[in-house]
Amino acid sequence: MDRYLSAPQLARLLEVPPDARPYYKALAEAVRGLILDGRLAVRVRVPAERHLAEALGVSRTTVTTAYDRLREQGYLESRQGSGSWTALPDPAALGADNPWISPDHDGLLPLHTAAPPAPALLGEAIAEAGRGYHRYALGMGYDPIGLPVLREAIARRYRERGLPTRPDQIIVTTGAQQAIHLLMTLFAGPGDPVLVESPTYPHAIDVARMRGARLVPVGIPEDGWHLDLVTCAMRQSAARLAYVIPDFHNPTGHLMGDEDRAELVAAARRYDTTLLADETWAELALDDVGSPAPLASFDTDGRVVGIGSASKLWWGGLRIGWVRGTAALVRRLAMLRAAVDIASPVFEQLVVAHLFGRIEETRAERRRALGASRSALVAALREELPAWTFTTPPGGGSLWVRLDAPVASAVAEAAATRGVRLAPGPWFGVEGTLERYLRLPFTQPAQILEEAVRRIAGSAAPYGYRPREALTPTL
Repeated sequence: MDRYLSAPQLARLLEVPPDARPYYKALAEAVRGLILDGRLAVRVRVPAERHLAEALGVSRTTVTTAYDRLREQGYLESRQGSGSWTALPDPAALGADNPWISPDHDGLLPLHTAAPPAPALLGEAIAEAGRGYHRYALGMGYDPIGLPVLREAIARRYRERGLPTRPDQIIVTTGAQQAIHLLMTLFAGPGDPVLVESPTYPHAIDVARMRGARLVPVGIPEDGWHLDLVTCAMRQSAARLAYVIPDFHNPTGHLMGDEDRAELVAAARRYDTTLLADETWAELALDDVGSPAPLASFDTDGRVVGIGSASKLWWGGLRIGWVRGTAALVRRLAMLRAAVDIASPVFEQLVVAHLFGRIEETRAERRRALGASRSALVAALREELPAWTFTTPPGGGSLWVRLDAPVASAVAEAAATRGVRLAPGPWFGVEGTLERYLRLPFTQPAQILEEAVRRIAGSAAPYGYRPREALTPTL
């Protein structure tokens, strides 16, 4: 290790109020902040405790205690005779609820993903699944269409939402992403036109491109869908497949009304288009906006295929998704997925089946937590970044924020230097569009979102952010 920081150099970087109490804790937090902000690189040797104490004018015991705290948190590593150096903690050592660590293990605040933490009921569901798990060891251990108990639970939920559904219309997949991949593989080939909304879920775009399909984007204005634009694109492109997100659209948060749903399905029937309806966010209404019928409720000839997931309502680590279609489609998908992974894990399927039995408890928990986080994010943006605009969605997990200049990618790069990972608009579009937008999720705790917005505001100044005083008219 050849990089090191002298005591005077580190002391100049640290901003610790002299009256901070307890001082050791403030000192540890300051060092931790430097590491997360990228101002103090990883694998850099820090000065000896005695030398830093002299540079700061504090006791050696104070610095020793601060270093011990940083070691416990995983931000310092030490070896006898070699000193101490900066590090990023192992997420497993900190616990799954550590909000500072992104899925990339880079220490940045993870505002590039809209995945919420696990709900309180997950532990109970895991215990319940464990108690009955041994019975499934008597069988082969895999079922290409999914465990009957889970398929019945999913079908029952569709029936509760007003859509008659039998278990043989359900196939369980390894996450919604696999469901999208299987359906795109089945319905789209090289050169085939596939209609997508713009913006939309980026991994659906990725799958269509992998298939060599020709993407047909249709813009979603800030007031929601304009069905005449969608139907015209459907007719003019002759698209036989369309991927749509009618329920708390990702990333805009829009909720399609029943009238528009009926019109969309009628157009698909008229132009012989199959609709892949991603319902991943359907259960996450935060406001009292009613419950639009599932898109397939308006279907009469099996051209609406529903895609669901356990990842947003419950937890992404479960990796359980599903497809609702005709029984014939389920059989075709089961044959196709046999070349991929044969079946989804039994234990995770049992966990999700138990969670379906208490779905309203989780929905209530999500309404409370996501509602509070949404309010915190809205307030922080209006305070710190008043020139950025958005419409507060009635549900889902993110704000679709319009910047006052087409600089989303530059803002995301700048924010990363201050410890925040963002999802710029072009991730959600085709051919580099949507540079005026950022997706900002409210699936993290409120205090994390407030801290993230402060950091974003500090990094966005050169890229279209006008401070509040600049927005105040002179008299």
